[in-house]
Amino acid sequence: MSDAAAFTDDGNAGTLRFSGSLSLAKLGDLPDRLAAYEGEAERLDLSGIQRIDTIGAWTIHRFAQKNGAAVEGLTPDGQHLFDQVVAADQPVRIRGEHVPAFQRVLGEVGDATVQAGKTLYGLLGFLGGTVLAFGAVVAHRRFRFNATVQQFEVVGVSALAIIGLMSFLIGIVIAQQGAVQLRQFGAEIYTINLVGRLSFRELGVLMTAIMVAGRSGSAFAAQIGTMKLTEEIDAMRTIGVSPMEALVVPRVLASTLMMILLGFYSALIGIIGGGLLCWLSLGIPPVTYIQQIREVVPISDVYIGLIKAPVFGAIIGMAGCFQGMQVEADAEQVGLRTTAAVVQGIFLVIVLDAFFAVFFSSAGWP
Repeated sequence: MSDAAAFTDDGNAGTLRFSGSLSLAKLGDLPDRLAAYEGEAERLDLSGIQRIDTIGAWTIHRFAQKNGAAVEGLTPDGQHLFDQVVAADQPVRIRGEHVPAFQRVLGEVGDATVQAGKTLYGLLGFLGGTVLAFGAVVAHRRFRFNATVQQFEVVGVSALAIIGLMSFLIGIVIAQQGAVQLRQFGAEIYTINLVGRLSFRELGVLMTAIMVAGRSGSAFAAQIGTMKLTEEIDAMRTIGVSPMEALVVPRVLASTLMMILLGFYSALIGIIGGGLLCWLSLGIPPVTYIQQIREVVPISDVYIGLIKAPVFGAIIGMAGCFQGMQVEADAEQVGLRTTAAVVQGIFLVIVLDAFFAVFFSSAGWP
């Protein structure tokens, strides 16, 4: 075959001239003949070849490396391919270098710290972008009413059953554990104080925020992440629709407003659960229970819960949307970012709850 790969030694200072096609289909036994060649090879002239592919370039590279020969005569495209093959010829470790345990753990801690800093920086930037998008919606009257109402249903109405059940059971648990401990001092009546203040001030809004983060925050991340993966968000930008205004603002607004209602609803259901246990276990009638709740729970506790709720909702909504916007490359990222949205939302909610506790205590609302 005329285009079969071949080489000749012209006896001119160790120059080998190649001809034919240095491709997988035409190499034939050229690698074996090169391996058996025992003459001098200082220059490899490839100006006479018809074409060269990766296999041919690899064959020439190995022979040239073995004999210390220079490769000449390639076309610009062939030279580029040959250079890529040479650059890829790097030793690969089957087993990585042994790293001491302390150094490895220290490195992982450092990487996690750097990643946390980058995430916090990105979340702050996303907060600024959300505020600007909300301002643009208000200024240009581009409020998406239908999308926002739909998110109200997803975040709020659909969550009423699970949040109500959770709050009811938590109210029962608080009352039962409180009664067990207070009975030692003959102060079972103060179980009402415990249930009322904890439900309105802390656990009602906190447990609701955790539930919303696991339920709605993950949904936000998965929905937006899938849209990012299927290039729907890029298509929105192409037709002049802002993803921040169309996707992020309705979700953040819905989670912010619905958290106020869900937090108050959760506190009421928790008090009902605690009242049921007080009635059945301690013999406190519902009328006495309600009257005691009105006396021992200051209105400031209700205000504190209502102040914390929208902040928690905004954080959860932005964490979910932010992680969804970070999805890149493959479907695995959707799962990873969804998990990150839940973890990040719950972590920030707990940190902010601790901050609020210190702030309100300092402000004289113990």
